[in-house]
Amino acid sequence: MQLPRLYPIVDAARFALAPDPLAAILGFTEQLMQGGATLIQYRNKSEDLRFALDCARQLREITLGRARLIVNDRVDLCLAADADGVHLGQDDLPPAAARRILEAAGGDRPMCIGFSTHNPEQAMAATSLPVEYLAIGPVFATSSKANPDPVVGLAGVREARKATSRPLVAIGGITRENCRSVMDAGADSVAIISDLVESPRATVQEFLSILR
Repeated sequence: MQLPRLYPIVDAARFALAPDPLAAILGFTEQLMQGGATLIQYRNKSEDLRFALDCARQLREITLGRARLIVNDRVDLCLAADADGVHLGQDDLPPAAARRILEAAGGDRPMCIGFSTHNPEQAMAATSLPVEYLAIGPVFATSSKANPDPVVGLAGVREARKATSRPLVAIGGITRENCRSVMDAGADSVAIISDLVESPRATVQEFLSILR
């Protein structure tokens, strides 16, 4: 799987206080794509599964033919929304089980699986799993998770790069100011959350210019 250099994550929690959270998420995603984003990950950690499914399906409608849609954590939402893939964490459904479910569901196109790792040892262990790409992080301190794993730094990215030949997404505290150094450390792509919130269209364009 060839990853785009920019891996935007749309975190539903950041729009929870908006007058219309669904419209805010869709509008934000539209701005990301207008800026040049070709892959979108949808993250929703809430327990409101009806909203999560409705949002995932509408994201599929606006991204179809324009950007790949990856659903965080939930294989069921991925299938129900006809997304392009699912991204799993260390405590989610194991990738092998997720692969069996996706294959059993059939469909006319393969779905990808991404998998989070938090140190070089996990990255090495994940090399044998049925996944298309790995994530490593947090690279820097981040506020996007309530209980983040220990920061791995650029050294951790370099070690993860040595540990696996799979496409590697770096995540955690990555901004326009430090993204180039993360790519130079061996990442194929950088996942961004916080630094896209303001002026998403212009910020995507700036990231893409830096990451060229």
